[in-house]
Amino acid sequence: MKTIAALLICVLVLAGCAPMAMFASGSGQAYSGKRSDWGTYVASREVNAFCISPQLRFLIWEFEGHFGRKVIMSSGYRDGRHNKAAGGADNSFHTKCMAADFYIPGVDKRELIAFAMRTPAVGGLGCYPGKPFIHVDVRERPKGYRRPVTFSGC
Repeated sequence: MKTIAALLICVLVLAGCAPMAMFASGSGQAYSGKRSDWGTYVASREVNAFCISPQLRFLIWEFEGHFGRKVIMSSGYRDGRHNKAAGGADNSFHTKCMAADFYIPGVDKRELIAFAMRTPAVGGLGCYPGKPFIHVDVRERPKGYRRPVTFSGC
């Protein structure tokens, strides 16, 4: 009996450590034809999801766990040339493996923005009116900021 109780406690403790993103759905028409790059759905072959900092990976998992659906990344890591062609800032967090632009099929962009605003790991947030995705990065927030640094329509 003690062995079963100990085993049950171990299972419950380990289950608490598992990211809820493991249970996020990546099925449905919106994911059809999308490829997975290093465990992240990407919008096109040009999107690089390999170079993602651990902090950014955990942040993406927070979004997936909260909404119960996988993100589709429309921009991840960019080398200098790609960043310039995309119109990115010279010091873009995309070039440092610390930023991602993504959307979640079936989730209103306003819900993504609201969640990002109250998630401490989001250092920067871009909203881009007329675009289906948001930008999040894991920069350090300036001292005294309780919300992300926002830009581009937030």
